[in-house]
Amino acid sequence: MSFKVKDHFYNKAKKDKFLARSVYKLEEIDKKHKVIEKGDRVLDLGYYPGSWIQYTSKKVGEKGLVVGIDIQPVNKKLSPLENVTTFENDIFEINSLEDIGIESPFDVVLSDMAPKTTGMKSVDQDRSLALVENVFESLPIFLRRGGNFIIKVFDSQDA
Repeated sequence: MSFKVKDHFYNKAKKDKFLARSVYKLEEIDKKHKVIEKGDRVLDLGYYPGSWIQYTSKKVGEKGLVVGIDIQPVNKKLSPLENVTTFENDIFEINSLEDIGIESPFDVVLSDMAPKTTGMKSVDQDRSLALVENVFESLPIFLRRGGNFIIKVFDSQDA
């Protein structure tokens, strides 16, 4: 069962031609903490449907690079973005940057990954936290020393 929040941000995303309302949370974080800069190389884990990629693509500009990886099929709506490359892969099966054709670690790693939800809050929270822990273990491969990192985790008493 699919659930979509159709609030002000949903309507704003549609109007602004973003693929999801979550883009405004990333924008808020970026404005406050200046995470993404022109020319940055950004890795977006669990990028689908792609609103964070739309935002970062514009933010890093033509000299920047955005790479998105998700287990979902590649979103063709992102193909017009020239500084973006997307992959249909399980991020936890990528063991080196060479696996995605990259030579050096990224300036920024983003993760908006979410587990397949069950509707049982405690189970979904545990699955979300497990994803976060796995991403943390992957950071030494993907994120340059001193780089920036944003990750989403379901709210729980453990996180």
